[in-house]
Amino acid sequence: MSNDAAVTKDLMKTLEDGRDGFAAGAEKLDKDGEPALAQTFRDLGTTRGQLSDELRVIAASYGDQIDESGTVAAKAHRGWMAVKDALTGSDPDGVLDAAEQGEDHVVSKYEDALAEDISPEFKVVLQRQLVEIRSANDQVKALRASRG
Repeated sequence: MSNDAAVTKDLMKTLEDGRDGFAAGAEKLDKDGEPALAQTFRDLGTTRGQLSDELRVIAASYGDQIDESGTVAAKAHRGWMAVKDALTGSDPDGVLDAAEQGEDHVVSKYEDALAEDISPEFKVVLQRQLVEIRSANDQVKALRASRG
């Protein structure tokens, strides 16, 4: 597996965890009477899915097969997985706190990926995606701050 493929696999799982985490957060926020905030989470989750899909297409264009299987232990250590578990009893502020932690994790994963020995073309894609990731992180932080 090429280094690009290894980085792609890791980031795809992180992005998919984020997509699922935002979906779980949206569901919880809907139940808590926060439909506008829930829609924002759904939108952020959709974007995460699109970023993951983009990485899948890039990997395929390189001829890399991204095996999405992984161990249960590896899955449990990914950032949003723990965050999703924390949402169960959370109020809207708790959901935002969990989302902020998950977003900080995603930014860190992208920064680590960009420090890897990856192809220049792939690096450009990740830099562009990181701009979107940071924007989402800033949006979550602003939402959290606006609630006091």
